Amino acid sequence: TSGKTIAHKIRFLEGWNFKRFREELQNNPHIDHTLLFVPDKDILSILGASEGTHPEGYFFPDTYQFPNRGKDIDVLRQAYDLMQKNLEAAWAERDKSIALKTPYELLILASIIEKETALDSERRQVSGVFHRRLAKGMPLQTDPTVIYGMGDQYNGRIYKSDLRRDTPYNTYTRKGLPPTPIAMPGRASLMAAGQPDNSRALYFVADSTGGHTFSDTYQQHLQAVKVYRQQQAKAKKDP
Repeated sequence: TSGKTIAHKIRFLEGWNFKRFREELQNNPHIDHTLLFVPDKDILSILGASEGTHPEGYFFPDTYQFPNRGKDIDVLRQAYDLMQKNLEAAWAERDKSIALKTPYELLILASIIEKETALDSERRQVSGVFHRRLAKGMPLQTDPTVIYGMGDQYNGRIYKSDLRRDTPYNTYTRKGLPPTPIAMPGRASLMAAGQPDNSRALYFVADSTGGHTFSDTYQQHLQAVKVYRQQQAKAKKDP
């Protein structure tokens, strides 16, 4: 060999949670796995971070390079540093009139936005709905937080009983933001969390195009839900 360092790449996707993040690290054959038996709660302190024991949300989804047999903790450090940089930028550029008090609250909201829509064009609208709900003291009522709170009990479907079962992450039974992020948000969601749109929408539901229909009133929302269910039924009948 020439003695040159072989650069490998690893990619973490927007919307992954920390568990999925660690699985990707552990499954990479070119990494020196120093963290296999280290619990999640110890990861931040190993990085020298002061944010506590819950690592969810603190690592930026991106593609990272590392040398052959590079340590997993060094890859995580790259992702942690890049999230700090992007979170600081989103906080600095936020609309100063929003009610979020800390960069961590912005990170929490960004993670929910990341899980609610895959469309960059909708992120500020989704953010606006959540900001207005927070301002009015309405529960966020967002399924992704409920799913996160279910942990391994989630099997791909969510039932009404799940929405009623209280956990710290159930935003149907509890008002305000959940206690931690629920995923790793990308840059677009971070920016949207600090720059909500200025419409009046308080509700949204999926539509048949992969996006959402936004509604100002509950009556409009019920109609949008009805339309979506009709479209779903039609799609099942003639695929």
